[in-house]
Amino acid sequence: MQLNKWNKTHQKNSRLLLLLTLLVTIAAISTCQPANAQSLTTDTGKYLSQPIISTIYTADPSAHVFDGKIYIYPSHDIDAGIPENDNGDHFAMRDYHILSMDSINGKVTDNGIALDIKDIPWAGRQLWAPDAAYKNGTYYLYFPVKDKNDIFRIGVATSPLPAGPFKAEKTPIECSFSIDPAVFTDDDGNAYMYFGGIWGGQLQKWATGKYDANGSKTDLQKDDEPALSCKVVKMSKDMLHFDGPVKDVLIVDKDGKPLLGKDHDRRFFEGSWMHRYNGKYYFSYSTGDTHLLAYAIGDNPFGPFVYRGVFMKPVQGWTTHHSIVEFKGKWYIFYHDTQLSDKTHLRNVKVTELKHNADGSIQLIDPFKNK
Repeated sequence: MQLNKWNKTHQKNSRLLLLLTLLVTIAAISTCQPANAQSLTTDTGKYLSQPIISTIYTADPSAHVFDGKIYIYPSHDIDAGIPENDNGDHFAMRDYHILSMDSINGKVTDNGIALDIKDIPWAGRQLWAPDAAYKNGTYYLYFPVKDKNDIFRIGVATSPLPAGPFKAEKTPIECSFSIDPAVFTDDDGNAYMYFGGIWGGQLQKWATGKYDANGSKTDLQKDDEPALSCKVVKMSKDMLHFDGPVKDVLIVDKDGKPLLGKDHDRRFFEGSWMHRYNGKYYFSYSTGDTHLLAYAIGDNPFGPFVYRGVFMKPVQGWTTHHSIVEFKGKWYIFYHDTQLSDKTHLRNVKVTELKHNADGSIQLIDPFKNK
């Protein structure tokens, strides 16, 4: 009788423990937060830098300095349970959280939801890598999202505060397409948007100037022809529209010849960024399937840009996406990897110093130690 009673009690306690564990797991998933994130990586010492935040998964960080403070506009990764594919359907983000920090490697504040996909009237799915800008008392959040026809467009939302919340315009920016908007404001106040990404970013489906739903799922470019280009366009004074035609960003080698489609170690794939240093314009980007960050230098925002090399080796994880910002006399690169999750679609933002050499080149960064 005593043994029978013990068995019943033990079974009851086991069921309670199982239920409690299930509830904790569901809570972690529902809030899209890494459960016990720091324990998911076995060797923190092998990385050059550590995640700046581990309460949510973040990626594609666009960093800006507003009013002496660093604001980071990242993607907010979640696990939607979608299998991986070349279209990137497993990157099923639904909102944006803006991060802020007073100093490099200082405390990072998650300012909560700045924009939710349900509050974008024309949106369908997948809020991918955003960027931000400031002009005349207004902050602008630029974002790519698939519309209700599953075509990526670029939208804009506004706020009087750098951390939001942001209110989206009722329609996407006219003539916009593809992904990864990066908005650069020059010293004269003129602003330019760089955008585009192949494969899941759909840039190859716009090769003729119009969207081809039956176009290639990947490159749609011949090996010995110029590679598909990132796009650049001047922004209107109100920062809500394009001011002029969308142009190709031409990347050439030292002899002035365009990079070719077969040159996967150097050609543009996605994740463009622009910064100005010593009067020169630095166009940087990801090579995608070869996992490098590369850069090219030009004399004006439209280019052409002469390829100069790789400045960051591959990170852990398939994607690599960055931003470069100057803060208190030093330059920094914000980037991501998969240290906390070891899953391609659940990433974490990091930061490390970026250095320009005397000849204007950028020093190579290895995201790992002793590798």
